[in-house]
Amino acid sequence: MSQTRRSTNTQMDQEPITHASHGHAVGTGVGAVVGGAAGVAGAIATGAAIGTGAGPIGTVAGAAVGAVVGGVAGNLVAKDINPTVEDKYWRENYVTRPYAANKSYEEYGPAYRYGWEAYAQHNGKRFDDVESDLERDWDGANGKSRLKWQHAKPAARDAWDRLASRQQQS
Repeated sequence: MSQTRRSTNTQMDQEPITHASHGHAVGTGVGAVVGGAAGVAGAIATGAAIGTGAGPIGTVAGAAVGAVVGGVAGNLVAKDINPTVEDKYWRENYVTRPYAANKSYEEYGPAYRYGWEAYAQHNGKRFDDVESDLERDWDGANGKSRLKWQHAKPAARDAWDRLASRQQQS
């Protein structure tokens, strides 16, 4: 019986979409990548200052520390971006958006997801500042959606703006 209870509690502690436990894998992963990149940059500078012999070691150590710190920071960001909450919100509200006329949520869902995930990746930036990157990468992120970027963009922007607005209020 305790084994059944344990597995039930584990399931209850998991985020339903990603099955991540206490935090979100997307945010942690994004933070780790960003932190790792920052760690590499810092380590390269440190390695260069110490000398060529220490450069590669400094690079590896800096990347590892940066990835851990970035992962923690990403997880903190992700706690404010709950994919289940965002999906539920847009599933219930997409029909109120003028661009969604005669389309199903299955068409727009990937665009909303793309918007909130991109916001987490580019936290602190404006949508307009990264829109060309988002457009370039849309075809690889669109899932089952047949929307071209010009039609997906308003939904991605809505998801981005919802999170940006919430962050400004806090």
